[in-house]
Amino acid sequence: MSFADAEYSGRRRTTTRGEFLDIMDKIIPWGEWMALIESHYPKGGRSLPQTGTGQLLRMYLLQNWFSLSDEYIEAAIYDSYSFLNFMKIDFSTPRIPDVTALLNFRRLLEENAIAEKLSDAISGCLSMNGYTMQPGSIVHATIVDAPGSTKK
Repeated sequence: MSFADAEYSGRRRTTTRGEFLDIMDKIIPWGEWMALIESHYPKGGRSLPQTGTGQLLRMYLLQNWFSLSDEYIEAAIYDSYSFLNFMKIDFSTPRIPDVTALLNFRRLLEENAIAEKLSDAISGCLSMNGYTMQPGSIVHATIVDAPGSTKK
């Protein structure tokens, strides 16, 4: 157990985001989906990603469920305990998949029509377990340096 896990274990309630991610983690047939994806990786030249198909799949799903850009998903994972938990990583993990790895993974899914299959499969998993999903988003606020006013 990491220090973050120990800190969060004393919480009185789970966030709605955390509840959603716990449910999705339980109802998704991870092994089946990973086998489907890995069967589309080219044999020989380009191998499986170093970061692991499982982490990339989880990152891809988070990105889609919460309408996050490639750049922001990485920051959101480091910033959110619920996201870290869903990704099955903790603060001792040296790094998570970067933007380039996610981009290559998404291309593989789109080129092989796996993204559509996953979307349909998610809907099926939810309805089989009596759930529905409504889209959500996380607002990303950025502070930008602006030049001082020229008016006095």
